[in-house]
Amino acid sequence: MGSVFIIIFVLVIYIISKTIIIVPEQSEHIKERLGVFQGVLKPGFYFMIPFVDQIRYRQNLKEQTIDIDPQVCITKDNVSVEVDGVLYMKVIDSEKASYGIDNFMLATSQLAQTTLRSEIGKLVLDNLLSEREEINANVVSNIDRATDPWGIKVTRYEIRNITPPKQILLEMENQMKAERERRAEITISQGEKESLVNKSVGERQESINISEGEKIRLVNEAEGRAKEIEVISTATARGLKWISEAIDKKGGKEAVSLQITQEYLEALGTILKTSKTTVVPENLANIGGVFEGLSRITTKLPNNNQGA
Repeated sequence: MGSVFIIIFVLVIYIISKTIIIVPEQSEHIKERLGVFQGVLKPGFYFMIPFVDQIRYRQNLKEQTIDIDPQVCITKDNVSVEVDGVLYMKVIDSEKASYGIDNFMLATSQLAQTTLRSEIGKLVLDNLLSEREEINANVVSNIDRATDPWGIKVTRYEIRNITPPKQILLEMENQMKAERERRAEITISQGEKESLVNKSVGERQESINISEGEKIRLVNEAEGRAKEIEVISTATARGLKWISEAIDKKGGKEAVSLQITQEYLEALGTILKTSKTTVVPENLANIGGVFEGLSRITTKLPNNNQGA
């Protein structure tokens, strides 16, 4: 009796589980009645006819990731590289995803691999790393068109690793090392060039400054000499004018003659004191001859009788 009760209890629980269906959020269930598609159950609470209705497929509407296994791809310049990535997709039509293809996850993964090989085969190795964004965009575009009949939306694809052969990696490292050394040499040479240019500009400016200073000094000296000559000539002209005016006055000529005679004697005395050998006029002994010469200079001849 107890065993019969247990069997009945289990049967009731089983029937209830087949009768009441709860569809969670971000999920959809495919309902079939006697093997025929009956409809898509959205999130919520449903009653079903036991042993007649059943849930054939359960689809997750959240965005899902698919790891794309590493694979060997050949570039346009015949270099083998190992590439792996990750694909992001989501179900947008549960009916197509259930009946359009048997396993859309596997099919999408295989399609991503073949599409990636095709895109990498269009590029050379040097452009492969620099055009990753373009490769990702092309892969997404191609896969999304192919999976549209399956009710699948591919949102994005990301290349995770690109691994060239070890020999290629070594050559790339050597190339990058040479490029860095070349850039360093260019930087050093540019620095030396700028230093020489700055030095030459400085020397040129210094020469210009010196020449400008010398020019200003010479101009100042010339102006000073010109001013000096002007002052001397002005003073001389005034002196000559005053002498001329003094000569024209009464007794002026006699005073000038006396002044010239005095200066002559003073100059002669200085010569006799400072010179070891002196040349004097032959008639120096005749003082009258000296005064006669002086008088001729001043146009005033002294009277010999008066001198006696």
